[in-house]
Amino acid sequence: MAEQELNKLRFPIGQFECPQVITKQHIEDWISILEQFPNRLETLVNKLTSEQLDTVYRPGGWTIRQVIHHLSDSHHHSYTRFKWALTEDKPLIKAYYEERWAELEDSKTAPIEMSLSHLKAIHYKLVYLLKSLSESDLEKSFIHPETNSEVVLSYNIGNYAWHSNHHYAHIETAMKTLKWL
Repeated sequence: MAEQELNKLRFPIGQFECPQVITKQHIEDWISILEQFPNRLETLVNKLTSEQLDTVYRPGGWTIRQVIHHLSDSHHHSYTRFKWALTEDKPLIKAYYEERWAELEDSKTAPIEMSLSHLKAIHYKLVYLLKSLSESDLEKSFIHPETNSEVVLSYNIGNYAWHSNHHYAHIETAMKTLKWL
């Protein structure tokens, strides 16, 4: 498979491009994406068979099941990072090896219902929190150890809205390609 074709499968909606100036409208739009995401995802995948869930979304990629469990794990981490940034001064967060987590038995074999339920709960909590943030809260940040860079919460809201749509597009593209939709 050509590199350009593989990149299109890796990033079906492109990479996250944060606006130079993040407006209140951006924040509201991103929060809306996060609010709707768990139900959108459940609607997309709720009729997939176990065999379909164990199909990779692209060559060399994770299975659809692993993607769903990854979303639950990743968004759980994100929620915790928001809380740390809101309660500590630029905390150094804990990174995790998402590729290794995706290879654990629960990510490879567990029913997706557990992660869909978890996503609903964590997004409910996250959205409730995000809707309460002040402008000064949105400027708080954490330090990511892999890049040693400061991640501002307003940016992180957009990044996780993108992350939701990014993995949704992985699954949807695979389902369309395989004629499951």
